[in-house]
Amino acid sequence: MTNSGDRASEFLLETKRLGLREMGPGDLDFISRMLADPEVMRFYPKPYSREESQLWIDKQLARYRADGHGLWLAIETASGDPVGQVGLARQLVDGTFESEIGYLIHRPYWRQGFATEAALGIRDYAWNVLRRDRVISLVRPVNIPSCGVARKLGMQVERETLFHGLPHLVFAVTSDGAQRTEGRLDSVAAAHRS
Repeated sequence: MTNSGDRASEFLLETKRLGLREMGPGDLDFISRMLADPEVMRFYPKPYSREESQLWIDKQLARYRADGHGLWLAIETASGDPVGQVGLARQLVDGTFESEIGYLIHRPYWRQGFATEAALGIRDYAWNVLRRDRVISLVRPVNIPSCGVARKLGMQVERETLFHGLPHLVFAVTSDGAQRTEGRLDSVAAAHRS
């Protein structure tokens, strides 16, 4: 459980099992444990120190101020425990600003469908609340689980690019494109938990 007290009333988005809210200083212990885990961070350049985790939270706080959103802390509502971070981040990709759905779940909570569930909520939030017509996810080609989550969001690979000096696939979906595959997404998400 996070040290930030009962913040359920601060959920910006809720799914069947999760509440998403802004990160705050009281979340440093959880975020630093998650970002220090070598398995969680295996597709990043390196695990983060506690100081780098604080900078990561500070970056999200700056995104909230500048963009009104960023990566949010995902809380399992039944237990009140944080399970990861999921949200919408404004990213500069190949000279164009894009709305990226990002998801990172801490290892004890893998294979329970949390990434897909939260990311679907973020996708719908981007379309219905923020009125974005298009969202992307940037995924390292070797990150098979995250590629699977992107596909469950109705995304398809558009291209490969370098992002922060590393090869990434640009998965994308538009609001009208997902509507055509919505029924298929529900059955795929139920059959394959990530």
